[in-house]
Amino acid sequence: MAKLLEGKQVTAALKAKQQEAVALLKAKGITPALAIIRVGEREDDIAYEKGAVKRCESVGVDVRVMTLPAGASQEELLALIDRVNRDASIHGVLLFRPLPEHMDDEDVRNALAPEKDIDGIGDSSLAGVFAGTKKGFAPCTAQACIEILDYYGYELKGKRVTVIGRSLVIGKPVAMMLMERHATVTVCHTRTIDMHNICRAAEILIVAAGRAGIVGKEFFSPGQVVIDVGINFDAEGRMCGDADFAAAEPIVEAITPVPGGVGTVTTSVLAGNVITAAQRGNGA
Repeated sequence: MAKLLEGKQVTAALKAKQQEAVALLKAKGITPALAIIRVGEREDDIAYEKGAVKRCESVGVDVRVMTLPAGASQEELLALIDRVNRDASIHGVLLFRPLPEHMDDEDVRNALAPEKDIDGIGDSSLAGVFAGTKKGFAPCTAQACIEILDYYGYELKGKRVTVIGRSLVIGKPVAMMLMERHATVTVCHTRTIDMHNICRAAEILIVAAGRAGIVGKEFFSPGQVVIDVGINFDAEGRMCGDADFAAAEPIVEAITPVPGGVGTVTTSVLAGNVITAAQRGNGA
């Protein structure tokens, strides 16, 4: 049976470090603060918001939730972002997407000040990830994958890693981050030929396909470490990943559960990025 790479242990380790960092900042009169900007009342946004608020407050990060109705104009949203950008007491901003259809996603996400874009959604933030400059922030979910591998002691240097998915939220940035750590990375997607054999040859497999259970038995091999980023719901309404967990568990060396894996760590990364932004902004 595969080892479960549970997120709660990773989160506990990150929490201890974050509380220490916040204490040092508060001793200097600085309270790290996150602004959450939400347009509308999407249930998944609200659920994530509650988790993010709880995680941030548990380490001493202040949270300010700012909402607009779903019918708000793009100009109203841009004005709110501008106000947050100029507020020196706010160190990080989380903007929920997708935005309502009448808004231009590119214009809005790139209105965020790069130094406050703690979920790495703007082009400037992603450019930093792709260039390996350590400026800005990587998307939190992509960083959570790396945090899990690090916590459980999996060396990345020289490893064959396959990433399924090429989105700017997970697939592409995590591939860049893995290469920065000297892994040999293959990115698979919907046009990839012979994908199952490519995946089976990987030592580490990161699954961000976006469909429940799409990665089945033929994708796995003994000794593999599988990081399943997917969050889906099956026909019975149960949360599940993109990997077929029942098929993978008897074969692979280790796998993240869903729920209880990558998603658990993502909000901890978010809180950590707010703290880092506060440190950078105050020369700490």
